[in-house]
Amino acid sequence: MNTPLGRRARVLAAITATAGLVLVAGCSSGGSGSGATKTAAGGVELVKAGQLTTCTHLPYPPFQSELDGKVQGFDVSLIDLVAKNLGVKQAIVDTPFENFKTGAFLNSEQCDLAAAGMTITEERKKNVDFSDPYFDATQAVLVDKKSGITSLADVKAKGKKLGAQAQTTGEDYAKKQGFDPISFESSDAVLSGLRTGQVQAVIIDYPVVQGWLKDLANADDFKVVDNLNTGEQYGFTVKKGNTKLLAAINKAIADAKADGTYKKLYEKWIGPYDAAVASPSAS
Repeated sequence: MNTPLGRRARVLAAITATAGLVLVAGCSSGGSGSGATKTAAGGVELVKAGQLTTCTHLPYPPFQSELDGKVQGFDVSLIDLVAKNLGVKQAIVDTPFENFKTGAFLNSEQCDLAAAGMTITEERKKNVDFSDPYFDATQAVLVDKKSGITSLADVKAKGKKLGAQAQTTGEDYAKKQGFDPISFESSDAVLSGLRTGQVQAVIIDYPVVQGWLKDLANADDFKVVDNLNTGEQYGFTVKKGNTKLLAAINKAIADAKADGTYKKLYEKWIGPYDAAVASPSAS
């Protein structure tokens, strides 16, 4: 399952990998990796010398999406801080989302970590090690105003169709509520399904909806009718047992919160900063 970006196969950087298209995100200072050691600062072992290789699934704004010819977003900016501390650059590999649940690309050493707006769950912890939580998320129900839907329950009551992104906690939540949602492979596909009438409502992480309503030319055609506090927190993942990289990620998150960088990035990519929401405690 490839994203629209993967199908275009448009190279945005001169790096390729068997996992899919690799995109260089914002870079910090460091060597090119040619003939260099795979050990970065702090004794962190990398899968490729000179770079911190991040698996993601595009697009998923505001956390990661292609903007102005490169991948940018909240997750990207936070992992850039990790890369900077390690003295390397960040490179991003676009992969199917289901790989994040199994840790496949981490285990095969095609990526050092995964950053994809991913909710921390007990099931996923069986396959990967999560960082400290870096974001509290809620699920939103976005509808076409013409549908007459006023809540998630109303979707079923009025016999309307609900859409969700495949393999996500939004899809899981919908199924637990008795829905049989139409699954889409990416957040862009979810939005397209709503805009074209394939579905009349979608359930997806609220920050994603915020980005849509901010950027869509016809945003007034849609409205949020439910904001569901599901107690979700996002985390970055590493291969099980990769304690040194996990410590480096947790340190970058903690430092960013302490020095105000987190707040600046939050406001840049997501919106007004509410410290009670944006600074979840470590679990």
